[in-house]
Amino acid sequence: MGLFHEFREFTVRGSAVDMGVGMVLGAAFSGFIDSLVTDILLPPVGLLYARMNFEDLYISLSGDVYPSLAAAREAGAATINYGLFLTASIRFLIVLFAVFLVVRQINRWKKPHQHPLHSMTKKECPYCCMPIPSQAVICPNCSSSVEKKPMKERTPRFRVK
Repeated sequence: MGLFHEFREFTVRGSAVDMGVGMVLGAAFSGFIDSLVTDILLPPVGLLYARMNFEDLYISLSGDVYPSLAAAREAGAATINYGLFLTASIRFLIVLFAVFLVVRQINRWKKPHQHPLHSMTKKECPYCCMPIPSQAVICPNCSSSVEKKPMKERTPRFRVK
């Protein structure tokens, strides 16, 4: 029973759910990015290079000349496919930039009024005396609520004479 309960807590925790949603969105987003790069971005760039198809850019290591990469592969020639690498690099940069924009916007939604300097300034936890971010509500070191004033030392119920 303990293992199932622990697994259920793990799956409903925010980070596990966020990771699952991110993987599903990433899979859906990859088809969009693939089409954006292949169908929209690379053809105009190919026009700049005298109407070349990037996927047919390769170097034959045997020194033989082939009309296309497909012909070189059919002949069994060893090739360096730098056109495919260039296409994959452009796709990667576009995906990286898109993820940056999404994460940037989500961070704006999460903390709409937090100034960047607030995250760098520190205050001291009144309970454990460790430095913590100035906007912290709970100390990450001792888990105390830092909004309240610390309890003063209790006076003993019984006085020792």
